[in-house]
Amino acid sequence: MHSLSIFGTSSDAGKSTLSFAITYLLHQAGIKVAPFKAQNVSNNSMVTDIDTGEIAIPQAFAAESIALATTPLFNPILLKSGGKNRAHLIINGKSLKDTDVKSYYKNLDKLKPIVKEAFTTLQKEYECIVAEGAGSPVELNLMDKDLSNLYIAQEFNTKIILVADIERGGVFASIYGVYNLLPEALRKNVIGVIVNKFHGDMSLFDKGRAIIESEFGIKVLGVVSYRPFNLGFEDSASLMNYQQDLQKSIIKVAVVKLPHISNFTDFEPLVADAEIELSFVSTPQEAKGADLLVLPGSKRVFDDLVWLRERGFEQIISSKKQKIIAICGGYEMLFEELDDSAGVESEGITLKGFSRFKGKVTFQANKVLTKGCYNLFGTMCDGYEIHNGITKKRAKSKKNLYGTFVHGLFESDALRYDIFHKINPAYHGYNFKKYKQQHIADFAEHINRHIDCKYILERLKDDNN
Repeated sequence: MHSLSIFGTSSDAGKSTLSFAITYLLHQAGIKVAPFKAQNVSNNSMVTDIDTGEIAIPQAFAAESIALATTPLFNPILLKSGGKNRAHLIINGKSLKDTDVKSYYKNLDKLKPIVKEAFTTLQKEYECIVAEGAGSPVELNLMDKDLSNLYIAQEFNTKIILVADIERGGVFASIYGVYNLLPEALRKNVIGVIVNKFHGDMSLFDKGRAIIESEFGIKVLGVVSYRPFNLGFEDSASLMNYQQDLQKSIIKVAVVKLPHISNFTDFEPLVADAEIELSFVSTPQEAKGADLLVLPGSKRVFDDLVWLRERGFEQIISSKKQKIIAICGGYEMLFEELDDSAGVESEGITLKGFSRFKGKVTFQANKVLTKGCYNLFGTMCDGYEIHNGITKKRAKSKKNLYGTFVHGLFESDALRYDIFHKINPAYHGYNFKKYKQQHIADFAEHINRHIDCKYILERLKDDNN
């Protein structure tokens, strides 16, 4: 059986969401399937179940949706924000070093065997690997440096599905251009195209479908009507596309949108909560009136701490009347001192924190990566830790102030209820795990209704072409 590559005809075409949905549907069809992305660029990562490491959220989310234990093999190369046009390199789940773009591409031949080994290892256990691409597969100046798209498709002879975003316009040009710029050998492996994010009367695209099939020679596998899916956010851009129904909201939560915000999937349970009005704020003025202010995780804690002060957030963060929850990097900022003498995140500097908690945070090269059940403010919660900063306690609290290194805390129904019921006694809460399972199943069925899964499966099983 062939593995499958999902290529976008542009960035943010919906590759991650469709990769997850197709992985889920193949699993439902009885195929032993696994998610994969050779190289991801994202500050949003998760600690793996196997061989403790970190991988990007989309592959972790796709795996968890089919009850598959996560492993670094699903995302062997991960790049996170670094300082001064640099990125932090993570290979097979383990942090290595900061690198600049030029050096990264210079060492590409050393990375290809790592990607190949991960994919080959997965092939020994799974019938089909669903490999998500990155950006556009035909950036002509970068095609020889492309690990996630062309390298995987050529090395493993994967079948290919193109995903085109009709919402942004230019859908015909993007489909025609990408298909015809692909190497000829790969064009033969293209199963077809999925036209994504359609709004309005689907019949209005009947002529468009006919044009793509008759004039371009590409089968249209489906036209997918737009449906918001507030789970599995890959990056902050996709996060900002979330939608809420605010008719029943009774509590306002403001999350500070740090320049280097990380692990923003922490807020998915709040997006889905009918009683919560969630907003992301960039100024103290926008945060006024919030029942709860959240300082989220950060990949560049020192830079974001300076940004907060420059933006004038110090007064509201220092207010003992403002209820605040600080997570990971946000938690670190609340101490008296942040010491990076080792030069982990900065050029060896020490900064004064907001001094809401006593003591200091010392940054070390060896990153803390753990996943498990934690006692947070008297409630047992599943979660995970990813941080270089070290202090005595993983969680601290005082009146109106909570801080912790642990991500995923809002997934705990008990903890959410405890926090929000104190803010507003009318808060009832909901079962997030049940919501997540149902939301995943409903969205996958939505995709299933709009694409030709039977044809896709036939082409994946066809060894003659």
